Amino acid sequence: MSEIDTQLYDPVEIARALIRCPSVTPADEGALDVLQKALTGLGFRCTRLPFEEVDNLYAEIGEGRPHLCFAGHTDVVPPGDTEDWTSPPFDAAVKDGKLWGRGASDMKGAIAAFVAAASRALKDGKTKGKLSLLITGDEEAKGVNGTVKVLQWLRDQNINIDHCLVGEPSNPDAMGDMIKVGRRGSINCWLTITGKQGHVAYPHRASNPIPALLRKLLHLSETPLDEGYERFQPSSLQVTDIHIGNPAHNVIPGKASARFNIRFNPTWTGLSIQDWLRAQLDPIAKQINAAYQLDCVVSGEAFLTTDTQFLGLLSSCIEEKTGRKPEYSTSGGTSDARFIKDYAPVAEFGLVGATMHQVDEHVDVGDIELLADIYAAIIARYFEVAAK
Repeated sequence: MSEIDTQLYDPVEIARALIRCPSVTPADEGALDVLQKALTGLGFRCTRLPFEEVDNLYAEIGEGRPHLCFAGHTDVVPPGDTEDWTSPPFDAAVKDGKLWGRGASDMKGAIAAFVAAASRALKDGKTKGKLSLLITGDEEAKGVNGTVKVLQWLRDQNINIDHCLVGEPSNPDAMGDMIKVGRRGSINCWLTITGKQGHVAYPHRASNPIPALLRKLLHLSETPLDEGYERFQPSSLQVTDIHIGNPAHNVIPGKASARFNIRFNPTWTGLSIQDWLRAQLDPIAKQINAAYQLDCVVSGEAFLTTDTQFLGLLSSCIEEKTGRKPEYSTSGGTSDARFIKDYAPVAEFGLVGATMHQVDEHVDVGDIELLADIYAAIIARYFEVAAK
């Protein structure tokens, strides 16, 4: 192994360098350059994959199978009012044993920990197949020009991933709390009722769409979708907005709309949810003679990873380093794991997520170092098991 491959990286310093790049989605602002320089220094073959305004990075080292991939994102959410921060959000200050800054938890700290772990594994000769990183700049935004397109590019290049670990901040309170082994699906819906505009003093000459909309929303909100699924809570429909847009007090509006989201477990698919919605809405529409329009966009399907050997490997390494046996969970929102699950078994484990997306986002410095230890153990164990 060459000298360049034997250097060891400090995960905290890599995290600080990444945080100092104000990569508010979809901007990169040099974050991938920092990462590429570090990975190239370890001997990784790096390919930049820009799609429209989003830049992405795929880096690999080694050959053949098995192929373990780490997936993450360098884009971050906006910091909000920077004057509310104890330290400027992109200064990457270290004080009181914590690293402060936007992306410290979600998820530049985890990316840095994996790079440091890879440097250790390479130095110790622990990789016996292919190790890679798939890093996007589009996870916090629309999710259309990042991981999903990089995965398509990998397929076109005949590059197959055997297992994937995503570095999302999976732990609620302490390191070792939780591995995410699946995610609920998500569908955004817009329901519009068209009536007939008229004067409030002459309601018989108009058709008010608001009561019809409220009736439909109430029915949908009060009708259970299911009773849950293995490791999943019951699916949930939540109304997020009602829009009338009527500035006049004496006018019955001609149209009323609402927006709602459904987080669904594997009982459903995006298509079956839409069929269920129409089955609920059609009888009401016929009963009250109120036509409706329903538009839906599925942002991710529900999934559950069932590869017990892979999950057991992750769990044992985490327990050895933290003293905690992690819970297998499907809680939380969506992540890019929803795309990866179509290519390989995938699980999520990263830092503590208590402050992600908040003002004064921060993580314990010791947790970043601990995560690097955990990732190094996972890499070594993964290739050790595969070699047997």
